[in-house]
Amino acid sequence: MLHNTSTLDKQVKAFREELLNMPGVENATITSTIPTAQSFNQNGWFREATFDAAKGIIMTEFHVDENYIPTLGMEMDKGRNFSKDFLSDSTGIILNEAAVKMLGFKDPLKETIYRPGDNDRPVAFHVIGVVKDFNYNSMHDKVGPLVMELGNNTGSISVRISPKNIPALIHSVESKWTSMAPAQPFSYTFMDADFNNVYKAEQRTGKLFISFAVFAIFIGCLGLFGLVSYAAEQRTKEIGIRRVLGAKVSGIVAMLATDFAKLILIASLVAFPVAWWAMNKWLQSFAYRINISLWVFVVAGTATIVIALITVSFQAIKAAIANPVKSLRTE
Repeated sequence: MLHNTSTLDKQVKAFREELLNMPGVENATITSTIPTAQSFNQNGWFREATFDAAKGIIMTEFHVDENYIPTLGMEMDKGRNFSKDFLSDSTGIILNEAAVKMLGFKDPLKETIYRPGDNDRPVAFHVIGVVKDFNYNSMHDKVGPLVMELGNNTGSISVRISPKNIPALIHSVESKWTSMAPAQPFSYTFMDADFNNVYKAEQRTGKLFISFAVFAIFIGCLGLFGLVSYAAEQRTKEIGIRRVLGAKVSGIVAMLATDFAKLILIASLVAFPVAWWAMNKWLQSFAYRINISLWVFVVAGTATIVIALITVSFQAIKAAIANPVKSLRTE
């Protein structure tokens, strides 16, 4: 996405044509209204020209050109895209599915809606198509009603490119920009990176929780190591007697590990409901979210037991292979 292209003024369309001639450029659209924008224009729209406030709805407005939908890869649900072949498209609009549902249209392609114009006079727009819902806000919010209309908005140019040899393509675009706007800085971003920026808070929270989890596991392992060391010391003579009577090392390790495995199982049964509740509350802040599956807790429980057994086994094996004569010797 190329920014500040309004500085090209009347050359902006010529610049787009130059881009289309470059190898690797698949399509381009001239508009600053993009899904990753921080804010959007909104206006009141009405099914009737009477402008009855009770029947109006607030819809987000995208001012786009005929290349917008194919460039950004959106899909049409009904009707058609804007086209230069239809002069009537100057008063044509494309609604998203959420807008059609909210307006209550059964056959939207036969409908006309109104918006206040100069001196609050009603301006009629006929629906030419319906685009499938797409997210233009954070996933915290549901897709709201959206209306697209043709507009001359030259603030930026979105370019769909081939993933092959991107650095060379960007260099070519920058060279063309420099030749047409020599005094203006070349600024661009990738849409996926801009979408990621919307969720910086979630990413920071995720990194913070991972760090705390690692520290908690480390401290827990130290405590567990200390407990098993103490337990092995307290049961030194018992281990010696068992070894003299023919107990295997694996049996001794299993005996020591079983006690701690029970404690881990009890801790898991307490922790899992709390973890599910906390995560479910957090996910409820998203309009579009996943469900917490059972396998997450199965994997977490298995990982906990494996980590604990590795910690316990080290000291347990050390106690089990000790010389039973020394274990039974009375000080």
